[in-house]
Amino acid sequence: MLYGKENRDEAEYLEPIFGSESEQVDLPKYKLNQASIEPRIAYQLVQDEMLDEGNARLNLATFCQTYMEPEAVKLMSQTLEKNAIDKSEYPRTTEIENRCVNMIADLWNASENEKFMGTSTIGSSEACMLGGMAMKFAWRKRAEKLGLDLNAKKPNLVISSGYQVCWEKFCVYWDIEMREVPLDQEHMSINLNKVMDYIDEYTIGIVGIMGITYTGRYDDIKGLNDLVEEYNKQTDYKVYIHVDAASGGFYAPFTEPDLVWDFRLKNVISINSSGHKYGLVYPGVGWVLWRDQQYLPKELIFKVSYLGGELPTMAINFSHSAAQLIGQYYNFVRYGFDGYKAIHERTHKVALYLAKAIEETGLFEIVNDGSQLPIVCYKLKEDPTREWTLYDLADRLLMKGWQVPAYPLPQNLEKEIIQRLVIRADFGMNMACDYVQDMQEAIDALNQAHVVYHKKAEIKTYGFTH
Repeated sequence: MLYGKENRDEAEYLEPIFGSESEQVDLPKYKLNQASIEPRIAYQLVQDEMLDEGNARLNLATFCQTYMEPEAVKLMSQTLEKNAIDKSEYPRTTEIENRCVNMIADLWNASENEKFMGTSTIGSSEACMLGGMAMKFAWRKRAEKLGLDLNAKKPNLVISSGYQVCWEKFCVYWDIEMREVPLDQEHMSINLNKVMDYIDEYTIGIVGIMGITYTGRYDDIKGLNDLVEEYNKQTDYKVYIHVDAASGGFYAPFTEPDLVWDFRLKNVISINSSGHKYGLVYPGVGWVLWRDQQYLPKELIFKVSYLGGELPTMAINFSHSAAQLIGQYYNFVRYGFDGYKAIHERTHKVALYLAKAIEETGLFEIVNDGSQLPIVCYKLKEDPTREWTLYDLADRLLMKGWQVPAYPLPQNLEKEIIQRLVIRADFGMNMACDYVQDMQEAIDALNQAHVVYHKKAEIKTYGFTH
């Protein structure tokens, strides 16, 4: 018998990818193909499918991190198979989560005289849900003891109208009335003059926001705490504060350590934050902590016995990879306090530079200058001769690869159209200079354009998903 190349099992692997018959098959879209294909070709096909997506580094709409050090990525890739929920099988990973909770509690100034508790989550949405559930269950216990008719009215949650959508989800899922304190021109964060008007005996709690998604502003948590303290002195129906620090929780402690917003305040009972925002981890990891175990109802802690031991868990999601959790710990080990501080301070400088450069064009009014969170928001000044809008500018910037959201502000300010730049750790001063140059070129092109596509009367939301 004669033998040749066609008899070799690996013959197909010798074919160039784009010369292979396997590469010519239709990419499965809605049902599985019948036959398998080579891994190298599957890799190329899937990679090619994503070629026309935006560059994550140029996505200025998202708060989520778009860069981690290669060593972190390597470490996370080596732990993808670990199930974070399996505490008995992965005791070291369990201990790492415990260390992270303790480090975060210290960062948020938890008292040594109280027994703080906390857990990792998939992101801040899950963390907010857990914080909200704890408030509802704790309120119900207090209300029952005081003899309140729980069926007379729906329980309610008080929050500014600049809330993130996860709070709307929480209220829908758990049948809570959301009471929105409206933003206005004078109050671009929670209005302390009106917030207590929304409180009654059916209020499960108040949410203060450290970094409003729309503008990056901080609610005045200390001022809110003072109001709540006075209110609680006059009633048996106590009200407490949950702080949604999805963005600010890993930013404010390093850039404004003297800003009092955390567990130093008596009526702040729980805080959540996103590790995948200014905690500098790839999506998705979040954290939620309670200042003391008394604020975490025991009914919300479940004991699981089928994973090799009795495991208490407080979560909505269950099985998930430990990779992001490990990535968070890597960052804590790698950067330390000084490293986070240096990164965030540089990010802060970039935001201030961008705000100044955009203002100097003379075309825009700065809504937020990045002085708290490094978020720069601006709107167009009134000019009846100008035909283009921020939506047109967003289109032009996208031609250069920049994804910059344009959107209306919340109810009561919905006629105000703004653009927002989220400055992350991987957005350096050189990239900022490039953005300013591209923005000026886009403006020049729009000023000379004969056709625009977005009528001024239209109100839309562009690229605003986080």
